[in-house]
Amino acid sequence: MKNRRFLFLQGVCSPFFSLLAQALRREGAGVSKINFNMGDAAYWRAGGSEDFKEPLKALPGFITERLQAKGITDVVLFGDCRPVHRLAISAAKAQDVRCHVFEEGYFRPFWLTLERDGVNRYSLLPRDPAWYRDVAPRLPSPESHVPFDQAFSVRAFHDVLYHLAGAINPVCFPNYRTHAQHLAPREYAGYVWRFLRTRLRESHDEQTISDLMRASTPFFLLPLQLNNDAQIREHSPFADMPEVLRVVLESFARAAPVGTKLLIKNHPLDYGTVDYPRVINEFAREFALERRVAFIESGPLASIVARCAGVVTVNSTVGSVALDQSRPLFTLGEAIYHMPGLSFSGMLDEFWQHAEAPDSALYQAFRRVVMHATQINGGFYTRPAIEIALRNVLPALAAVPSRLEYLLACDPLA
Repeated sequence: MKNRRFLFLQGVCSPFFSLLAQALRREGAGVSKINFNMGDAAYWRAGGSEDFKEPLKALPGFITERLQAKGITDVVLFGDCRPVHRLAISAAKAQDVRCHVFEEGYFRPFWLTLERDGVNRYSLLPRDPAWYRDVAPRLPSPESHVPFDQAFSVRAFHDVLYHLAGAINPVCFPNYRTHAQHLAPREYAGYVWRFLRTRLRESHDEQTISDLMRASTPFFLLPLQLNNDAQIREHSPFADMPEVLRVVLESFARAAPVGTKLLIKNHPLDYGTVDYPRVINEFAREFALERRVAFIESGPLASIVARCAGVVTVNSTVGSVALDQSRPLFTLGEAIYHMPGLSFSGMLDEFWQHAEAPDSALYQAFRRVVMHATQINGGFYTRPAIEIALRNVLPALAAVPSRLEYLLACDPLA
């Protein structure tokens, strides 16, 4: 680490990046930071930071100059689809600087993702089933993970503090523009309304799930994703979730066997920018599906997946839940598991009638490789989760090449 110089960009709304920087410095590495807003500045306690206050178009030159002047060897960031990060990654690659990209775990709940250059659609993970079958047997047995508390209240607390600091962005960072679709006050108001609505619908949702579970009629599951999430905007052909709903419901009406039903489940962190009951009811009437489509706000996801006839998703981590339970899966967008043998290879109209369970041996090989090469036991928000993550992240950051890069370089199928 003594010859390494790490430049931190934007991280999660928590102390994780600051604590990671301090741990790197204790290992002998150089550490610096660029703040893009007051939330970044408020959560950084590791020193060596500077503020970027210019318009976004000035960022590539700013980053390039800092990389060269400080002798940066590694860039660290969370979320590779933020506008500032897309520009920074391009600048770093041009200078042959390693980019470490953090993201929420591909497998949850006790894992986070760490890859070089990008995640999801930008991941270096191959989409070739043969590669996973070849590599997996040569990997060591998976290590057991350490569980930890994941209280949502802690995550919410950090998010509120981060955005409270951002209230003075117009003064201190006048050119900053958030990557989020809506400002924090709008999101928080939506969460309050969503909480109240979910409580009011609990008995309705329980009855809906119970009826589907007891009936002999098969049902498919469509788990909704956050309407403004990068998974939709950057890693799919859709503009938003209502567009996804139209495509799926129209196909279901056209091709699903008579008598089958479609259960649509909202995302647990949705904050109500879209009135899904209204949108779904409108599409159901348009496609004559009033008696075949049901919507729930809450419910035991794993139990629902285990019972359903198949899962249709854009690129949600629910896809991994479906694969883990050997349920048929159709992927509408770009996902690391979108490959023959895991996700259905035909058209959506065909899936309703010919859904096939994934290849269990391929899934086990896929999971083993992804866990070994990209997943870190730990979390971003609670102190126990961060402490576990730090122990496991440091060796991954130090590795040259990364585990995945090593596998790609050594395997002729890559």
